[in-house]
Amino acid sequence: MSGGVSRRALPGFGLGLGYAVAYLGLLVLIPLAACLVKAASLGPSEFLAAAWTPRARAAYALTFGASLIAAAVNVVLGTVVAWTLVRYEFPGKRLVDALVDVPLALPTAVAGLVYAALYVKTGWLGQFLDPLGIQAAYSRLGIVLVLVFTGFPFVVRTVQPVLADLDAEAEEAAAVLGASRWQSFRRVILPTLIPPALTGFALAFARGLGEYGSVVFISSNKIFETEVAPMLVLARLEEYSYAEAAAIATVLLGFSFVMLAAVNSLERRSRRHGG
Repeated sequence: MSGGVSRRALPGFGLGLGYAVAYLGLLVLIPLAACLVKAASLGPSEFLAAAWTPRARAAYALTFGASLIAAAVNVVLGTVVAWTLVRYEFPGKRLVDALVDVPLALPTAVAGLVYAALYVKTGWLGQFLDPLGIQAAYSRLGIVLVLVFTGFPFVVRTVQPVLADLDAEAEEAAAVLGASRWQSFRRVILPTLIPPALTGFALAFARGLGEYGSVVFISSNKIFETEVAPMLVLARLEEYSYAEAAAIATVLLGFSFVMLAAVNSLERRSRRHGG
């Protein structure tokens, strides 16, 4: 401080904070508040009748179940791919690294159409799976497959930089002390990978909950079988039942917040334990 004038450590903080609050308000908080207000226009009994029907419960179960399975698969696949990209040099490495981001750039509807064409009985892959009794198109398996595709980049891009910054000296020290490769991985590398893997899991899970474009083409949209919650919300909107659609969206939002809060809590505990 000089001459009674205070200096800020971060110049432009007030302007940046204003933009951040405006962004959150206009694009996040106001739409969420509008959804909650619309759902609140229903009485308790009406809300329960709209948001907790057998059809809605079946849609919730499929949405959360498929998203959890896809996110768990992505944690394994994404970690393996990130490990390969960081630890090994091979021809076409840059191409593989670029292909990881394709699900983010590709319209999800295109992904659904491609997967449906591949896995139908006469498709390139479906013709081999159908004789085995595996129906990957217009089924719950197909929904999981497209959710794995759309959520895959989130795990890779959260784990990859952590692996790249991992100190190799710690692994070398463990090897000098007589630790096997598995022991070095379990005691040195794995504790560092758990927080970013949980972050990638949460991002992939959240992406799966709201995914519609790809799912609508790979599933048959059968009630109680392959209808996910976003499809049910759209069905209510097409019926001009806006309050009922908002009620279903509110339940989905509440479950999402609870799940993400649990994952974030596990991530913080992993960071403290790793530290």
